[in-house]
Amino acid sequence: MKLIIQNPYRVIGILSDASAREVQSRKGKISAYAKVGKEITSEYDFPFLTPLQRSSAVIDNAFSDIEQNQNKVTHSLFWFINLNPIDNTAIQHLISGNKEKAIEIWKKLTDEKEINSKNYSAFNNIGTLYLLDNSKEKIKQGITVKIKLIESENFKDFVHTVADETFSIDTNKQIELFVDEILLQLKNKFSTAETMGLFSNCNGTSQKYLSKKFTEEPIHKIETQLEQTKNKRKDNKGNAYRFGIDLHNNVKNELSLLKSILGAGNLQYKISADNVAKEVLQCSIDYFNESQEQEKTGNYLQEAMNLAKTAEALAVNVATKEKIRENIHTLEGMKDQELSKAIEVLKSIKNLYESNKAKINADILSTPLGYNQSINWNKVNQMIENSINWDKVVELVKDVIPSRNIDKIKISSEAIKITEYKSLVDFLLSKLNYSQKNQVKYICYWKTITTTAPVLGKPINTYKPTPTTSNSSNNNGCIYWIVGIIIFIILLRACN
Repeated sequence: MKLIIQNPYRVIGILSDASAREVQSRKGKISAYAKVGKEITSEYDFPFLTPLQRSSAVIDNAFSDIEQNQNKVTHSLFWFINLNPIDNTAIQHLISGNKEKAIEIWKKLTDEKEINSKNYSAFNNIGTLYLLDNSKEKIKQGITVKIKLIESENFKDFVHTVADETFSIDTNKQIELFVDEILLQLKNKFSTAETMGLFSNCNGTSQKYLSKKFTEEPIHKIETQLEQTKNKRKDNKGNAYRFGIDLHNNVKNELSLLKSILGAGNLQYKISADNVAKEVLQCSIDYFNESQEQEKTGNYLQEAMNLAKTAEALAVNVATKEKIRENIHTLEGMKDQELSKAIEVLKSIKNLYESNKAKINADILSTPLGYNQSINWNKVNQMIENSINWDKVVELVKDVIPSRNIDKIKISSEAIKITEYKSLVDFLLSKLNYSQKNQVKYICYWKTITTTAPVLGKPINTYKPTPTTSNSSNNNGCIYWIVGIIIFIILLRACN
């Protein structure tokens, strides 16, 4: 840990409890060595630590760093003090490089022990050695021991040992300073979850401050992303789908981090998650409305639906979820609207045809025939086929089922509706001539339609009775049908 290896007390070559006189004496000795170019060393360099490079600037900074009482306390928490014979014995082992023996000595005073006036130095010293270790478990022990020391009644004794007797310290403030230093030392070494775990044995004050430290950055990023997305969406609603997707991708890790640190029930997490959900939903709404207004092709409804469902997954509060679900329900109602509309129109055409057919057949069959008279069913069928103005039907289909709607119809997942649609299209095309088919062949997207008349064929019957375009045309009474029937009856010569 850099704060220990490059600790100003180590650079100077003293322990943290050195008196002001000892500090000045050491300063004079270092200056004298520097003048003659002699290498500056100290018994407290400790062979198990990385060697120091003591330049003039490094030495000057070290003395400057321990001028203020607060700095003395902070740096002392990452170094050693020698207050009694036990400390002295352990430190002698450190000087000889036997770190394990020193830990063994100090553990006897700290393991399962409460801090008191006789062992607070042991807690500080063994904590420093734990923090030097590379294992998470040892570092965790070091953090736990140091926080325990700061929170103890005897921390004031520690403070007065390394700083002026008149100096008083705020315990909570010192915990925050210690946490800041630890986080700085461990930056990029462990994941957030692992770092949080190192403080798991600490009390509420440490945990609360740690949570604040870890949530400041993600909250700021979320707020920044929200503002940027909002501005981009307002300027370009046509790209709101992409903006919503990017927002979710850019903040999902931060939201997960907040949830893991604060908990799903935390107010700050709820506010952040709901704000993101609301913006993603607004992207969905603006994108759909803009796409519809611009009559865009492609399945923009499904994209808007996907965004809305993403927003639903993000939302936490009941009111936010309900609002999102209302929008999803609205979009669900509009899903496959092109297909439903096409089926409705095609079905109405077929129903009208079948209705006309039934009425014509009924009237024909109910008309009495004279002796040796019969019905020309070819003529009857022709009348049925022409009971609807197919040119007007073609115009209606082109208007209600434009080619841009076919792209949406053919990607529908409603298998039953698609089957019905295909059946109705087949029916319609079976009633149209080649010219009419050519105009609406695009509605039959699943197969190729022949729209060229064959070279050879039967003569086209030019008979065209007055077409019927609605059921109301049958209300002209018996006279209309009698006239029609007379046209189709062939009088046969009597046998006699």
